[in-house]
Amino acid sequence: MQNEVVLSMRGIGKTFPGVKALSNVDFTLRKGEIHALMGENGAGKSTLIKVLTGVYTKDAGQIFIDGVDGEVVIRSPQDAQKAGISTVYQEITLCPNLTVAENMFIGRGKYTLVDWKNMVKRAGEILDSLGIPARPKQQLGSCSLAVQQMVAIARAVDMDCKVLILDEPTSSLDDKEVAMLFGLMRDLKARGVGIIFVTHFLEQVYEVSDRITVLRNGELVGEYEIENLPQVELVAKMMGKELEGLAELNRDETPVLDESTPVYETSALSSAACTNPFDFAIRKGEVNGFTGLLGSGRSESVRAIFAADRVTGGSVTMDGKKVKIVKPVQAMKQGIGYLPEDRKDDGIIADLSVRENIILALQVMKGFFKPFSNAEAEAFADEYIKALEIKTASSDTPIKSLSGGNQQKVILARWLLTHPKYLILDEPTRGIDVGTKTEIQRLVRKLAEEGMSVTFISSEIEEMLRTCSRLIVMRDRHIVGELRGQELTQSNVMRTIAGGVD
Repeated sequence: MQNEVVLSMRGIGKTFPGVKALSNVDFTLRKGEIHALMGENGAGKSTLIKVLTGVYTKDAGQIFIDGVDGEVVIRSPQDAQKAGISTVYQEITLCPNLTVAENMFIGRGKYTLVDWKNMVKRAGEILDSLGIPARPKQQLGSCSLAVQQMVAIARAVDMDCKVLILDEPTSSLDDKEVAMLFGLMRDLKARGVGIIFVTHFLEQVYEVSDRITVLRNGELVGEYEIENLPQVELVAKMMGKELEGLAELNRDETPVLDESTPVYETSALSSAACTNPFDFAIRKGEVNGFTGLLGSGRSESVRAIFAADRVTGGSVTMDGKKVKIVKPVQAMKQGIGYLPEDRKDDGIIADLSVRENIILALQVMKGFFKPFSNAEAEAFADEYIKALEIKTASSDTPIKSLSGGNQQKVILARWLLTHPKYLILDEPTRGIDVGTKTEIQRLVRKLAEEGMSVTFISSEIEEMLRTCSRLIVMRDRHIVGELRGQELTQSNVMRTIAGGVD
């Protein structure tokens, strides 16, 4: 059965204004297989799935479904559903206020009157046959997230889906719930359903998948049988690096680290978004970084340090003294600054001026009932516009009018104005030109030389190696290694991400 093709996508292309999201991508799914779709941020996974499910209309290529004569035209999610394609997303799209049975059959009745008795009976039969621990009359919202996802899967299966897409289904589940979901996936596989599994968790891919397709920069890297692609090679293909003959970067001499008491140290820190407790410390004048694939937990870790997500456990000391940091304002008052990964949503306030964005953090620390005078605010803004060479007509210019690189400089200026002891920079160079990237990297090194502690995160390994003197490596929301000195090579980073296996 596994050699029978249920879905074939050939030469798929999709272009958005100024961006080629997919270029000549092929994808094949067999009956009764679990096929992992892998790739880093921007690889094209989501675009390919949206083309297949009718959210986007492809610009080029063909789609063929088993049992359907000729090319299948998918212009809407309804077209996809009619072709036997169903999707279960990370965020449950069912109605928690309705019963399990109602959610399984909502929108499927042909007539106004509903046969409630038969609906409940049929729902019970489906739940029992798939081993899902839920009752038909139970309110869906009372079920765990894993069971809610299983109900969504049961609904799809009962609608005779041939292709089931699971988009990051395990990102919010604990180990026991993941095992329950994998049991259902294996059951569906045995029934002949083809499953596309989109995830960032490497170990889960190797636990449950049969084959892997890797995308990078909107192009097909390759399609592999799971046994023929070791984890370390998968990481290399996702990142676009070769394991042999890697040209290592020449790093500048790193500043001599102060081996005294850490500026910041935490033990067993955890948050609502980062459920696995971790230990971490940084010393004066050090530039370290969290590295790992997208979804590894690197951003969640620094958000926990800054208390940007709700802190659920752990202790923190700064300069050897125990402190309480459960809110961002407490982190700021302890001398911690944080430039977030998502500049547009979490960084800039688009409708405010450059000046207002620059003074924002300092104003929060001072209190909004003690505003700076116009002269003070102007002086602060002018100082950092000049120091960071921010290209803007004036400090009154709305920040949304600036280029991405200059917006990033404004957020940097915001935190530098608070004179932090410890500065966290999460993807500070993403989406900006090479020249500005270099400026920011040099600034980070300069700040460290002046005694500031900096945690630097980038999805580009070369940039991390060039900037950091120590790397904390993460995989599946756990710290799995630490590299420093001569250990800081691309090969070592990728092997550590992959679990140290060849």
